[in-house]
Amino acid sequence: MPVSNDAPTHALKADSFGRILLVQGPEGPFVRRDLGATPLWLRLPAWWLARREARALRHIHGMADVPQLLDWDGRHLDRSFMAGDAMYQRPPRGDVAWFRAARRLLQQLHRRGVAHNDLAKEANWLVTEEGRPALIDFQLAVIGDPRSRWMRLLAREDLRHLLKHKRMYCRESLTPVEKRVLKRTSWVRDLWFATGKPVYRFVTRRILHWEDNEGQGPKP
Repeated sequence: MPVSNDAPTHALKADSFGRILLVQGPEGPFVRRDLGATPLWLRLPAWWLARREARALRHIHGMADVPQLLDWDGRHLDRSFMAGDAMYQRPPRGDVAWFRAARRLLQQLHRRGVAHNDLAKEANWLVTEEGRPALIDFQLAVIGDPRSRWMRLLAREDLRHLLKHKRMYCRESLTPVEKRVLKRTSWVRDLWFATGKPVYRFVTRRILHWEDNEGQGPKP
């Protein structure tokens, strides 16, 4: 989607991996991930993450309540704009229907062979203007055969993160099966907490100075 440099923009978020801009294009607003402001030493991982997101969005093109990829040129990733609020801004407290719809959304995603892989962050769950759940930020998404053991494991982790949010905002509606899923952790989760998470926290908080947490994610 070619857009002139003087197109009206509004910064939604900025961090070490670039800026997220709301751009007013000729056909309406869209969201742009701009890697131009990324420090030189972070440009390769920023490019890798954006490329990963573009690949995932291309794979789920046409699916409802996820962004649609508009363009990826190696520096700018443009995706469709979805009006709504992050979960922490508009919590679905006691909204059983919202969580049912969110589970169906996850099932659709997983059937297409994509695991989101970053759903602990409330910032990656939207409550749309119509009150539906939606997903954003596919930088860590994994694509694979939905029938494979690895993808089934990642899909289960996606579901566990959704159920953790349900436990926070709609605890009384957790079913016995959902409670068992929450209690049963995978080796991926255990390995992450033992090795990857300490490194992630050190890099993001001490080096990149992100004010981020798994419950809510970066706030605007």
